[in-house]
Amino acid sequence: MSRHLQNHLLAGLDRATFAQIEPFLTTAHLSQGDVISETHATVQKMYFPHGGIISCVVELIGGGAIETGMIGNDGQFGAAAALDHKVSLNLVVMQIAGDVSVIEADRVRDLAQQHPSFRARLMAYEQFFVSQVQQTCACNAVHKVEPRTCKWILRMQKLVGDDLLLTQEFLAQMMGVRRTSVTQVAANMQREGMITYSRGRIHINDLDKIRAAACECDSAVNSHYARIIE
Repeated sequence: MSRHLQNHLLAGLDRATFAQIEPFLTTAHLSQGDVISETHATVQKMYFPHGGIISCVVELIGGGAIETGMIGNDGQFGAAAALDHKVSLNLVVMQIAGDVSVIEADRVRDLAQQHPSFRARLMAYEQFFVSQVQQTCACNAVHKVEPRTCKWILRMQKLVGDDLLLTQEFLAQMMGVRRTSVTQVAANMQREGMITYSRGRIHINDLDKIRAAACECDSAVNSHYARIIE
């Protein structure tokens, strides 16, 4: 089986269409912290993760940053910008290391014109990603830190499994809250048996408890994906 089919969007293409696209795909490994695109940079390549997590981040004046969405093996980064010769509106970094399929933006434009089903699948994911960003905005505005933390952990678990390389500093920055707030939440979750946390590593012990403590935003995002993509 082609390694590229580890990405769900590519795996969902019909065989004939995928056969036309596969020769233009390459694979690469991206490490944690690798920058995929700077804010307002022209998008030169598209990425289809096999594993790991791509993080889209809004940078704030003064050095702050807030994560607005995650992309894993259920999606892609760069389609809308690649198709329309546009720039990235966010800083895009590898939050958790993993392999990706890569294709040149110019090639994406040609293939999307030749294969309407390919274009439709890319744009369907873009629609889903907008819904994820909107849900994140609402979540950040009205939900408390602990249910928001549980929501992010659920999303990450779905993408990469029960073991997460994630520091409290990074999680706090991505959520736009104080590190002390995340420290307290992590301690509570560990005390309640939800997770084990040590030296930047989170192991999920009880997914049901985390799901029960999370806000409704994770289930809402999953529902959007099912309606739009699956």
